[in-house]
Amino acid sequence: MTDSNPASGTRLAGQAESPAANIKRRYAKERRFQAYGIAALSFAILMLAMLIVTIVGSGWSAFWQHEVQLNVSLDAKTLKLGDAPDANALAKARYRRVVRNSLKSEFPAVKGRKERRKLYGLVSSGSDFQVRDVVLDDPAVIGTSQDVWVKTSDDIDTFLKGQMSDVLSWEQASALQVSAVSDTVELTAAGQGFAAIFRDASARVATLGAPAPTAVGMVALDDKMPSYLLQTPDSIIKLTSISADAAKGEVLQSLAGAGVGTSGTWRVDAYLQPEADRRVKDQEIAWISKLRAEGRIDQRFNVSFFQTGDSREPELAGIWGAVVGSFFTLAITLLLSFPVGLLTAIYLEEFAPKNWVTDIIEVNVNNLAAVPSIVFGLLGLAVFLNFFGLPRSAPLVGGMVLALMTLPTIIIAARAALKSVPPSIRQAALGVGATGLQTVLHHVLPLAMPGIMTGTIIGLARALGETAPLLMIGMVAFIVDVPQGFTDPATVMPVQVYLWADSPERAFVAKTSAAVMVLLGFLILMNLAAVLLRNRFERRW
Repeated sequence: MTDSNPASGTRLAGQAESPAANIKRRYAKERRFQAYGIAALSFAILMLAMLIVTIVGSGWSAFWQHEVQLNVSLDAKTLKLGDAPDANALAKARYRRVVRNSLKSEFPAVKGRKERRKLYGLVSSGSDFQVRDVVLDDPAVIGTSQDVWVKTSDDIDTFLKGQMSDVLSWEQASALQVSAVSDTVELTAAGQGFAAIFRDASARVATLGAPAPTAVGMVALDDKMPSYLLQTPDSIIKLTSISADAAKGEVLQSLAGAGVGTSGTWRVDAYLQPEADRRVKDQEIAWISKLRAEGRIDQRFNVSFFQTGDSREPELAGIWGAVVGSFFTLAITLLLSFPVGLLTAIYLEEFAPKNWVTDIIEVNVNNLAAVPSIVFGLLGLAVFLNFFGLPRSAPLVGGMVLALMTLPTIIIAARAALKSVPPSIRQAALGVGATGLQTVLHHVLPLAMPGIMTGTIIGLARALGETAPLLMIGMVAFIVDVPQGFTDPATVMPVQVYLWADSPERAFVAKTSAAVMVLLGFLILMNLAAVLLRNRFERRW
């Protein structure tokens, strides 16, 4: 029989592990556990950062809106105004006609009903209201011409923000010869000025299957190809075929002259999304390019997003109606849930006898805190709307439903805050002759108030983000006007996000993300207020 050598570090079966090895193994486990925790925290932070970057990246553009400057002739006859129009007549004048007249005078070559509808679609359907505001602010402008900045339509705004098509551009400085005056022109560039564009077009044609050439050495550009728009100081031409040194095209903006050699810089922009797949067509791009070259298109901060209610038109839709509706709803929620929840918590924690009745109440309060929010919406639908007949889609009903949902949270938080106050505070107050009620109101409650306020704000923050219970009571309705009271039809920010996310217009994608940013801002502020209140009023003993 041989004995193990302790110095060798080997251990026989059944022999106890050495203390040093045991400590080393425990430290290794602790380091692995810390590594797992750091990895989990890093993954959570990464996912949160990706979420925030995605929301901000999608919604930031909604805070900016393109506007176009129009010179409108405010002729009293066109507006159908009398000699001494009152405020009501000024508000109902035909401002849409003066906007359309301004567009027609800007592009006199536009003929036909279909083309004019496209031209009128450059500006928002609410542009006449912007002109109306100018007149209402100063009626003396009637009979004059005024430069007015109006919003572009949602499609034009989306296009100008680069969200509709990627663009490739080629700047050229060679002489460009125009050899025709009709709508179809032939262009010749010195020194194979079209070579780079020709190579790009040839490569794209090859991916689609080469079409029959329109001329020797030329590549045809059909509706399956990107749109190649050539812009000179006096014309915008859509290329229909191209070679290394020549091209053919159709004029989208009429030439200033015919058969002129254009020296200096000219540019070709390739809109990679085919025209058939874009809501903004090449002719509209030409009109926009002309206005932009004249410095009459500008991107400005979208103030109306924070001043107006909802709209079917994305460029006119705002978040203010939902913000006001959320304020009224949360005000009702706070007025109902805080006093009831606080008094309930005080009674259960300080005065209620410990018996089976209070045990049942405590169990039910805890269970209600875990009930899905839509159940409270069903309760509100059955009781507040169908039984009591309260108005649908009103902050009053929404606040009552959210108060029921928030009540268990406030009760639990308030009881925990009251329980955290040391018993010595109560004993000292009772020892100097205070009654039980005086002890609670004058000594215990002030010390517990920071925790109670924190729980209340967190409960309200949860209520601010709720959608399901409010959908059940009709707050999903399309509300244009900003609510003026607790019984007016209204919506709230989460429901507004839901409505915009379901809208087909592309511009509502940015509006949805912008509304989420506003909602997250409110939630962050409410949670920050909870932290600051706790730090400000918390007392240590």
